[in-house]
Amino acid sequence: LTTSGARPSPRYCPGAHTSSGPGMKKSTTIVPDVLPLSCRKIGFRLQHSGRATTNQVAVTLELAGSVKGEKAISDRATLRIPLKKATDTRKETFVSQIDGSVQYYGLTPARPPSADQPARALVLSTHGASVEGIGQAAAYAPKSWAYVVAPTNRRPYGFDWEDWGRMDALEVLELTQKKFNTDPELTYLTGHSMGGHGSWYLGATYPDRFAAIAPSAGWISWFSYGGGRRETNASPVSSLLRRAMNPVDTLLLSSNYLHQGVYVLHGDKDDNVPVSEAREMKRVLEGFHRDFQYHEQPGAGHWWGNACVDWPPIFDLFSHHRIPDNNQTRSIQFTTANPGVSGRCHWVSVEAQIRPLVPSVIQIDWDSNARRFVGRTENISRLAIDVGHVKPGTPVSVSLDGQTALSVALPTQGEPVLWFARQNGNWSPTLPPALTQKGSHRNGPFKEGFQHRMLFVYGTRGTAAENQWAFAKARFDAEAYWYRGNGSIDVIPDTALDLRATLDRGVVLYGNADNNAAWPLLLKDSPIQVGRGRVKVSGRELTGDDLACLFVRPKAGSDVACVMAVSGTGVSGMRLNDRVAYFMAGVALPDCTVFGPDCLSVGPEGVRCAGYFGVDWSVEAGDFAWRD
Repeated sequence: LTTSGARPSPRYCPGAHTSSGPGMKKSTTIVPDVLPLSCRKIGFRLQHSGRATTNQVAVTLELAGSVKGEKAISDRATLRIPLKKATDTRKETFVSQIDGSVQYYGLTPARPPSADQPARALVLSTHGASVEGIGQAAAYAPKSWAYVVAPTNRRPYGFDWEDWGRMDALEVLELTQKKFNTDPELTYLTGHSMGGHGSWYLGATYPDRFAAIAPSAGWISWFSYGGGRRETNASPVSSLLRRAMNPVDTLLLSSNYLHQGVYVLHGDKDDNVPVSEAREMKRVLEGFHRDFQYHEQPGAGHWWGNACVDWPPIFDLFSHHRIPDNNQTRSIQFTTANPGVSGRCHWVSVEAQIRPLVPSVIQIDWDSNARRFVGRTENISRLAIDVGHVKPGTPVSVSLDGQTALSVALPTQGEPVLWFARQNGNWSPTLPPALTQKGSHRNGPFKEGFQHRMLFVYGTRGTAAENQWAFAKARFDAEAYWYRGNGSIDVIPDTALDLRATLDRGVVLYGNADNNAAWPLLLKDSPIQVGRGRVKVSGRELTGDDLACLFVRPKAGSDVACVMAVSGTGVSGMRLNDRVAYFMAGVALPDCTVFGPDCLSVGPEGVRCAGYFGVDWSVEAGDFAWRD
């Protein structure tokens, strides 16, 4: 349900939505705040008996408010909703934990030969640009042994399966695995065009989630297809900005495909995604992979019917692969550029990096007879080994980076995990770190903070111009996220923030310490402080009223949520943020960025300061660069 209103000041439009109809349980949903001159997507529940005399049901919707204390119906509509059989391809909805909005996935149910032989496999299929999830699901004939599930990427164009598209795919995967009780070891990934890129990207990012992947007509990355540039002689600031793109650079993570079977499919006359993309991935895979198949369809363009997704050889390859359990996994090679996005592969986890967002690599072997782990690491300062698969008994031997083996007793209480930290070049056992530190649960950079049912909080304690910008920017961002990501965001003034009621929700503050009343509640201990005329980054200060600042911090009291600041030193600086399209794939930002108006003419060279906080979220232990 979408509603709109126009009011002269930042007030809200309360109301209630009621649904009813034959076979329906009458239900009422309180409509949350809708900003003036704004649109908002609002979810509501439909409850039906499941029995009807026709193949559709009529549902009456009413939007009600109050006028002078009396109920008033502002709109009414009747929808005719088709009924679906359990075997039909269909949409299924759910409430997303990213932002609390209603989303859907397309489903082609399995059709097992009998109730005694339920399907146990799940195929996640990522759609192409302009294609809906339900259209993607409908391109597949039902399988007797597998459910085909098509997430939406949040929109037909969405996020190229990066950012919130990635989050949507994982959310749908985990939800449907539980709902249909599939075997996690029988999980597969495929997709076409933009969804082919999704298959390359998700497969490289989460190598132990899929037994096999099959990109069809897929582009590799922004650097091969979207026009992204790899700068070779970049300044220190530009290098840090560029590093924020590493987590979506699939070629940096390509060794992770070793964990999967791979089928590459492409038409040799494709005029949309050139076949050179597939040929390049074939060249890369040939250098190290021994379990992939490659097929170019002669004369085929970009879309050559359902066969270019529902390709029998792909499903044949899938049927011969399964994810090994931890007992069967004796050797792991894993690369991640951000442990907060993807830190775990089978029984090993990268928990903290030495240099943030530079690829971290671990190659580790387990010898069950000798009870010995031997590993080599790059750019890792903390890791964990899950020893749940190790038989109880004598201590295990752990040798990392050629260091003399450590004898470590298995845990007898709590989780069966061994923790190791690297200090001064030496590894040693350690206790589980505090969740206030960076780790796989929360790591940044800036855009990763936009989740956990985030709230947009605009400042009201500034000048009229400052308050006007903060309100307009928060409203614009909420609608931009709705338009781009089919989302639904609560936008509230700083005076309405209730910390106890929103403990694990992400918060985005619009304004600075001098004009947003929520700033001292959430960011008083931040090493980044922004006020009128100045930005302080730990011990250094930048002055002027035309500086913009974007940064992310852990939210005190929460183990998962973040606080983000969309800030500036004056109205001119605040308005600079209007030019940063952070709700688009291909736009990446570090943990903290301070920039001035010259960015509009000289690009990244106008950034005054950029960087990543250290493992303890400090500037001093982090990696920062300054223009001057």
